Amino acid sequence: MLKQGMARWLLLAFIIMVVDQATKLAIESAFEFGDVLPIFNGFNLVLTYNKGAAFSFLATAGGWQRHFFTLLALVVSVAIVAMLRKHHGETRFALALSLILGGAVGNLIDRLLYGHVIDFLDVYWGTSHWPAFNIADSAICVGAVLMVLDSFKKPADQTT
Repeated sequence: MLKQGMARWLLLAFIIMVVDQATKLAIESAFEFGDVLPIFNGFNLVLTYNKGAAFSFLATAGGWQRHFFTLLALVVSVAIVAMLRKHHGETRFALALSLILGGAVGNLIDRLLYGHVIDFLDVYWGTSHWPAFNIADSAICVGAVLMVLDSFKKPADQTT
């Protein structure tokens, strides 16, 4: 049974996962691999696949990384749900966990279904391109930043 207040954080994670998957399916149906659609200077839509982790880390490792990152996403997701159960009343921390959970599950689905993660957001400056990414990656990064910010808060029982 869900603890009171925890459902909203799981709902947020679910919404992130759904938006992530919907955008990936839309790109997959509209693009061929490698297609690029310029949106404005500094931003393109592309269709590319990532067999590694963030920013193509270990993408050429030979195949074992798919299973490693799949297992890692499963373990992290279970750990996050356990942490949400304990910390669902801490808004910023719970928001961070929800963003990371939604992103992790979004990319996990790709790994399970396709053996790679679908990336489609391409940010660049001049001729230098940031590695392509997706909504799940964005949610994970925002969640990580929120966790860092949350780590600077004073404990409730500490006086100034």
